[in-house]
This record gives sequence, structure tokens and C-alpha cells, in this order.
Amino acid sequence: MTETRYGLQVRLPIPYDEAVERATAALKQEGFGVLTSIDVKQTLKAKLDADFRKYVILGACNPPLAHKALSADLDVGLLLPCNVTVYEDAPGTSVVTAVAPVAMLSAAGGSAALDEVSKEAETRLKRVMASLES
Repeated sequence: MTETRYGLQVRLPIPYDEAVERATAALKQEGFGVLTSIDVKQTLKAKLDADFRKYVILGACNPPLAHKALSADLDVGLLLPCNVTVYEDAPGTSVVTAVAPVAMLSAAGGSAALDEVSKEAETRLKRVMASLES
């Protein structure tokens, strides 16, 4: 797992469709449901007639953590859900990235309650990413 400017990243020697399935299952193991799934390739083709690689944005939410965050600050909803992307890097190779909640929620002003929630979310997402590598 590596850290990027925006979050956490793993490269997997598996096809894109398998990476999406594994990422979704790993998120579920950590209490995250996928609320939204945006097929970027399909959307760009439909809206712009532009070709793009296989790429999906998964809007992942852990309901207890989201409830704590929203109870602490209603405006934090602008930063939810936690986005996870999966894309095809090359045939048979995929990349999974997850937002870093600590960095993302630091924009919200750093209340103690939000700090606690962001640390817990990041710990869980790191376990998701580590499980994908194993």
C-alpha cells in the first residue's frame, strides 16, 4: 500500500472486474456499504463520446461513522461518502485507491469528534487496502 496526494493506493495483478468485486467485499468486511457506483468510462462515453479506461468511483459509507460525523457537524455531509476508485492500469492489472479521511476531514476544522471519526474511518480503510494486497 502506498500513500498518494489524495489517499491510499494498491496495485493488484488481477483484472478490473475482479478488483471491483474484491474491493466491494473488503469494504463490506469493514462495515462500509457502497451507496453509489459511478462508471466513469460509460459516463464519459455517453456524455462526451470520449473513450476512457475502465474506471469506477465507489461511494462507500460506514453508517455508524457517518452518523457520528454528521452528529458532530451537519456540513461534513459535503465530504461524505468516502470515495474508493478502481481502474484498469493495464490488461490484467488494476489499481484501487481510497480517500484518506484524516486529510479530507481536516478541511472541516478539526473538532475532536470529527478527528476521532476520521481516524477510525482511515484505520478501517487501511485494513481494506491491506486485505486487497494479501
